[in-house]
Amino acid sequence: MATSTSVIDLSQLPAPTVVEALDYETIRAELIADVQELLPTWDAAVESDPAVKVLEVAAYRELLIRQQFNDRAKQCLLAYARDGNLDHLGALLGVARLPGELDEPYRYRIQLAPDAFSVAGPESAYEYHALSADSTIADAKVTSPSPGVVLVSILSKTGDGAASADQIANVEAALAGARPLTDQVIVRSATIVPYTITAAITLFDGPDGDVVIAAALAGAQAYVAAARRIGRDINRASIFAAIGVAGVSNVALASPAADMPMDDTQCGHCLAINLTVAGRGE
Repeated sequence: MATSTSVIDLSQLPAPTVVEALDYETIRAELIADVQELLPTWDAAVESDPAVKVLEVAAYRELLIRQQFNDRAKQCLLAYARDGNLDHLGALLGVARLPGELDEPYRYRIQLAPDAFSVAGPESAYEYHALSADSTIADAKVTSPSPGVVLVSILSKTGDGAASADQIANVEAALAGARPLTDQVIVRSATIVPYTITAAITLFDGPDGDVVIAAALAGAQAYVAAARRIGRDINRASIFAAIGVAGVSNVALASPAADMPMDDTQCGHCLAINLTVAGRGE
C-alpha cells in the first residue's frame, strides 16, 4: 500500500543489535580453545580426532540454538513479527487484526495507530481509520483539494480496485466520529487507470525458453502486485527490470508505451500481461 509520509519505512531500519551475528568457525574455535585450556596437552590439529568431531557437532548445535534465539528475538519487533506475535504487538496499541487481514497491511495499520489516538487530523490518522473500517479495503490515500476539505480515496482488494458503495459508506461511518469539526470529509473510490504489459523477449542461447518465460511472467506479476497502490506510478524502467530475469537478452516493451504517472487519487490496474519470444541471441 502507499506509505504515508509520516510512517517510518521499516525495511530501511538497521539490523537490531539484539540479533547476534553467527559464524560456525568462530563457535568451533571457541569450543576448541575452551577444551585446550582444560587439557593443555590435547592436540586439536588432528582433524580425525573423535574429540574434534564431537566439538564440531556441538558447535553446529550451538549455531542452530543461537539462530533460534535470533529468530525469536526478532519476533518481538514490529518489522519482523508474524502471525500471533504480530497480534500481540498490535494489542499494545489497541489495534486488532481485521477478519482475513494479512500480516503486511495489519503491520502498517499498527504503525499508523499512534496518529489516530485523538482525531483524524493528520493524513496518517485518516488513513488509519479508512483502512480499519473495512477488511476488504486494500489502500487509502488522503489529499486536500482545498482548505478545510479532505478527500479520502480508497482502493478495493477485489475486481479492478474500484471501491463499492458499501466500502465507501463504511469508511464514511468510521470517519464521522473521528474527524475534526472543521474538516469536510469526502470519501471516494480511487480512479482506476487501466494498462497492459506487452513485451517481446529475446533469450540468450542455451536456457530453456519455457523456464525463462515463466520466470519473466512471474517477475511481471510481482511488479503488477506491488504497483497496485494509490499514487504508485507505472514506470517502464521498473517493468524492464521485472521482466529482465536471468536468461533474457533483451526486452522490447510495446505497452505501456510511456511512463504512467499516478496522482494521489489514481491507481493503475493491469488488464493483461502478454509476453512473447522474439528469438534468441546475445
